[in-house]
Amino acid sequence: MHLELAAMNNHHRFHTLESFFASAHESGYKAVELWTGPMHFYMDYAQNDPVERLKRLEDAYGVKVIGICPEQTNPKPHNMATADLALAERVRAYFGRAVDVACEIGANQVVVTSGWAFLDESADEAWERSVAMLRRVARYAGEQGMTLAIEALQERESVLVNTVADLKRLIDAVDEGALKVCLDTGAMARANDTIKGYFDVFGSRVAHCHFVDVDETATHLAWGDGSRNMAQDLADLATCGYEGVLSVESASARYLADPAAADRQSIDQFNKSIQEAQL
Repeated sequence: MHLELAAMNNHHRFHTLESFFASAHESGYKAVELWTGPMHFYMDYAQNDPVERLKRLEDAYGVKVIGICPEQTNPKPHNMATADLALAERVRAYFGRAVDVACEIGANQVVVTSGWAFLDESADEAWERSVAMLRRVARYAGEQGMTLAIEALQERESVLVNTVADLKRLIDAVDEGALKVCLDTGAMARANDTIKGYFDVFGSRVAHCHFVDVDETATHLAWGDGSRNMAQDLADLATCGYEGVLSVESASARYLADPAAADRQSIDQFNKSIQEAQL
């Protein structure tokens, strides 16, 4: 059973992209997932930074970009469920560009979400728009041989898809083979779902994992700063047959000053927990 931890750059936003690659290498990571924050890798519906720059960093530090995580939650403009027709075309172009970047760098997947609805509009209508846009993007991804991995959002982020049941309903409605699942342990915990519950519903369609610690007040913590049992989570993933990458999406502001320390903490915990879980 092979499980690999990947670093993410969300909390490195006040440090250069090269320092992120360097610290990932120094901490023992072999893989990273690239969040497309514009301070690191600019991408919009019409243009993006050269992918060649990412390839040079991969080569220089021996670290592979295994996934692309585009900016897409409120207040970002790239909303899968937007009602604005002009914006919808930009959203389609933006996620198509994310697929193209992922293909060029040789990534495994592009992470997507349902998007979000304004609280003073019909959630049902926004859900229908989300289905339609996801179908368009997933169809394009499939044509390019790229996987989309959709994750649930927390209720404070979106009213559209929060639970395993919500995800199942959306994926069934989209009905495109390229649309798989990203299990986010933060959203999972807030929805009172479980790792086993995800796999009972989706099985091998779970293609990726955002793997974070959680406590009563915060999600997306470095491992050891929350209350989850990493060894148990790893054992549950192994029991469910998951083999692949676990990206540590440490998105808390507490890590901005010294993001590398948070990454070291997580990978140290991972190495200990792998032994504890006898994996």
